[in-house]
Amino acid sequence: MTTNTLAHPDHLPRRMAVVVFLAFALAYFFSALVRAITATLSPTLTSEFNLSAQDLGLLAGGYFLGFSLTQLPLGRWLDQHGPKKVILAFLMFAVLGCLAFAWAGSFHGLLAARVLCGMGVSACLMAPLTGYRRWFDASTQLRTNSWMLMTGSLGMLAATLPVQWLMPIWGWRALFVMLGVMIAIAMLLIALVVPVWQKATPKASTPQAPSQDDGSYREIWRSAYFWRMTPIGFFTYGGMVAIQTLWAGPWMTQVAGWTAGEAAQGLFLINLAMLVSFWLWGLITPGLARKGIPVERLIAWGVPLSFLVIGALVWMGPAVGDGAAVGVALLCVTSTFVALAQPAVGMAFPSHLAGRALSAYNLVVFAGIFVVQWGIGLLVDAGLGIGLTKPAAYQAALASFGICSVLSWLYFLLKKPVQP
Repeated sequence: MTTNTLAHPDHLPRRMAVVVFLAFALAYFFSALVRAITATLSPTLTSEFNLSAQDLGLLAGGYFLGFSLTQLPLGRWLDQHGPKKVILAFLMFAVLGCLAFAWAGSFHGLLAARVLCGMGVSACLMAPLTGYRRWFDASTQLRTNSWMLMTGSLGMLAATLPVQWLMPIWGWRALFVMLGVMIAIAMLLIALVVPVWQKATPKASTPQAPSQDDGSYREIWRSAYFWRMTPIGFFTYGGMVAIQTLWAGPWMTQVAGWTAGEAAQGLFLINLAMLVSFWLWGLITPGLARKGIPVERLIAWGVPLSFLVIGALVWMGPAVGDGAAVGVALLCVTSTFVALAQPAVGMAFPSHLAGRALSAYNLVVFAGIFVVQWGIGLLVDAGLGIGLTKPAAYQAALASFGICSVLSWLYFLLKKPVQP
């Protein structure tokens, strides 16, 4: 990780930049673990609380509900108060949510705690990306974004087999207490090493940062660049996360005929592949930026690879057999090109708008996750309702998602290019 301290007075020295990144990455690791852990715990929670499939889906969605509710005010607070104050305030709610989940005695208690967890960790990516916008140069921002996402994949990896190994020893309630303790330790580290936010006081004549900032999202909503990136963020990026966190498992069990244990191992492979992908992106994106290769060109060239994988999965269906996990992993990995859109949106706006721009785009992505997760389920049920077999229903649903993703990519290509 490198920063050019001569380019801008706010850029951090190399050693401090690494320490700040590690502090934020630790918090994001635990936020991703909290997000993914319910999938691993679902059999235990279903048995203990007698949950229906609808209850389980609502419980998993509670996290995304809490997360989405905070995004727009979060952007304003980040620009006004800076990442350090905001993430520390939010993570207090995450600690409370973990403890409340550990002590819950009913489904409604679990759901309320899950919403609280989602709200509490909702700043764990946006806060550091807002800070990086000011503290790091452009190429380093691309690297740190990829490596933050790699840290998230590591957290999701830890939520699979490691959680299964610890369950017989500690039990799920003790696991959530420990998660609360570890998040509190991450908070202490952030409090000690992250710089205090110095709010910019530019001259009124500076067009990039007006002295009168009313805290609104007006400039974001008016940006042609933001809207150019919105459909691919909604469908392709949101769809990638929706498949990775929910539909990868059912594809392996319902379409390819895997057992639940085999599917758990497949999920481990998928999350490991995503971890390696984001690590590699972090290595290569600074060099690509120095060579003048824009993010938009990488997205235009790379995203179609995911369409080829979707087509292959739909075509093969149950015939994919033992290759199901590899196929889904390839789908997720080839979709990571679109993850470059997030830091690109942040860099397309002046630094005093970065928090709002990033949070607005994050809301787009999470809305896409919700719609794709729900939409694939609706399409599968509709397919079964008209007499399709279960594998055929899943194939039709995945094909429909693929069509939406292709259309969003075509919109990205045809929309008049806007130089950020």
